[in-house]
Amino acid sequence: CRLQQWDSEEPVPRAELLSGVAGARGLLCLLSDRIDREVLDAAGPGLKVISTMSVGFDHLALDEIKKRGIRVGYTPDVLTDATAELSVALLLSTCRRLPEAAQQVRSGGWTTWKPLWMCGYGLSDSTVGIIGLGRIGQAVARRLKPFGVKKFLYTGSGPKPESAAEFGAEFVPLMTLAEESDFVVVTCALTPATQGMCNKDFFSRMKKTSVFVNTSRGAVVNQEDLYNALAQGQIAAAGLDVTTPEPLPTDHPLLSLSNCVILPHIGSATYATRSTMAVLAANNLLAGLRGEPMPHELKL
Repeated sequence: CRLQQWDSEEPVPRAELLSGVAGARGLLCLLSDRIDREVLDAAGPGLKVISTMSVGFDHLALDEIKKRGIRVGYTPDVLTDATAELSVALLLSTCRRLPEAAQQVRSGGWTTWKPLWMCGYGLSDSTVGIIGLGRIGQAVARRLKPFGVKKFLYTGSGPKPESAAEFGAEFVPLMTLAEESDFVVVTCALTPATQGMCNKDFFSRMKKTSVFVNTSRGAVVNQEDLYNALAQGQIAAAGLDVTTPEPLPTDHPLLSLSNCVILPHIGSATYATRSTMAVLAANNLLAGLRGEPMPHELKL
């Protein structure tokens, strides 16, 4: 293959992408690259395969890609464990107020031991609601179970009795999950059905003591509604690894809240996982160019 590479950690500028893709037969892209009709037109009819180094594909104009008969490779499975670990770490950091507590040490706010100072919420005997019991949702539940979680609830497009059996998880409607969960973890894919589903109505049903964590996609959450819920004490805290937009502007209202922990989309950020994702993305692309079955092809 003749390879043309954007050699920087920063996303390729739009103009560079449009000129660079012209005449290409294959395209290896990242989550930060919006592959829409404009890019596909710039590439021309010779583009046969797109390989994305991600499990998510909401940055790809799939209808348009399908219409043109272009094959798509992606990288599921390999980032499941890393993302589940990060989800649990974010949940614990948020419910036990770790960033806030660490800041108190640095700023001199730690003066003496006080009975209720820096108290948070524990997982023991709790009810955990998981929105999207797919690979990552199951991996999160598997890791949370030893913490003494009393009950798992889940919701999604339909019941998954075989997956749920391992955790004794109960399939419930979205609003029931909001009402009954002490911790809500969002691990679903972004689709038209899930966009903005965690909104004012959803947060108003949650307990005042409950903690909300999202490691899926930022657009699943209405951020203005989440800000209001946190600022007004409607829910206890939130932990986000994903936002809209990404990066989140440094003056965003959510960043002014002490009960909101925000990370820079690092769910899959272990050296081993990112290396495996890169190799898989390359192998998907090469298989597509050869007209062979891809290790992981997205069925359009």
